[in-house]
Amino acid sequence: MHPKELSIQDFTYELPEERIARQPLAERDSSRLLLYRDGTILDRRFHDLPDLLPANALLVLNETRVVRARIIFRRATGAVLECMVLEPEGGRPMEQALLDRSVSRWWCMMGNAKRWKGEELSATVDGATLRARRIDQRDGEHLIEFTYDPEVPFVEAMRCVGTVPLPPYMRREAMPSDVDRYNTVFAAHDGSIAAPTASLHFSEVLLERVRQRGIRTTGLTLHVGAGTFLPVKSERMSEHAMHTEQVSVPHEALIALRRQLGHAPIIPVGTTALRTIESIYWHGVALLAGRADTRMAVAQWEPYEQDGEGPSTAEALDAVIGQVERRGLPLAGTTSLLIAPGYRFRFADALITNFHQPQSTLLLLVAAFVGPEWRRIYAHALAGDYRFLSYGDGSLLFRCGS
Repeated sequence: MHPKELSIQDFTYELPEERIARQPLAERDSSRLLLYRDGTILDRRFHDLPDLLPANALLVLNETRVVRARIIFRRATGAVLECMVLEPEGGRPMEQALLDRSVSRWWCMMGNAKRWKGEELSATVDGATLRARRIDQRDGEHLIEFTYDPEVPFVEAMRCVGTVPLPPYMRREAMPSDVDRYNTVFAAHDGSIAAPTASLHFSEVLLERVRQRGIRTTGLTLHVGAGTFLPVKSERMSEHAMHTEQVSVPHEALIALRRQLGHAPIIPVGTTALRTIESIYWHGVALLAGRADTRMAVAQWEPYEQDGEGPSTAEALDAVIGQVERRGLPLAGTTSLLIAPGYRFRFADALITNFHQPQSTLLLLVAAFVGPEWRRIYAHALAGDYRFLSYGDGSLLFRCGS
């Protein structure tokens, strides 16, 4: 079956409210870890991870950092408007736009927007003020022009006035501790409004133990957008528009993948890292076909519209490396790649991930990775009191034969 014909109703399960983790554990690596390999499910702890990975594996880490993108404005009437800053106007690179001074334009979601008459809004916290003026609208989103202290970049203005944008299913306000705990210990590049949650389990101590075992790591960046964790609302996947997210992959990460390819396991930490490395392949395919620009732009259905086998993973990766070396710049661009049952993986041999929402594209990805076994894995986790979603427990899933 073509993924467009998939019914999202076939990728659901009952998730009791009490199983959703609303607070992180005291220690990052003390969460539970479900291990799935060759049909066997075992219950472990995340701090056991170094002993569960092949000694020559490569872990791929998403080094994005969550910004304080949730901003509360109040109208003169007292009405509260919740602004979620999403993406820069005109598709500008995220990290570039976050450095704007004085004025910056972003597409945003606005809660309670029907009560906004279009007047300028302002939010002030501890003497720092951020003003917002609506410029345009599209598909339920608002183009907002923000003005603020010209002495600071926009990311600093958000840091002063905004809060960490916790997912709605946590049903609580962000606390000061979330600034640290809803980010990874290796976060390096501002731009996400949601965390790469599988990576939240890693502590500095655990990372050091991983490296002492001979397991290498490499970093890339996918800035996680609001659409990542949302349930699919359309009945058929053909009607679902996948969100677009910005990606940056340094030359050294591409070389690390090339050295590993065909010789030792590649294990992305999280669905965002997996989607990024698989998108690298499709950018390489486009380069070899002479239809790619310098910036990566992988479309939602691209993998499912190819004729024949296509180039090998090595050929596609070499094309990307060649482009990056000629330009002397990291691979950068966007991906809206949808990974669903029927997808053939090019890089990933195993996946470290959390437990995802019913009827979400993340659950589709897990189903593509382990096949129908996803139901047994999730049933085991539910029966075994695992904690679900962003602050929940993790899993280490090996593909068949890996």
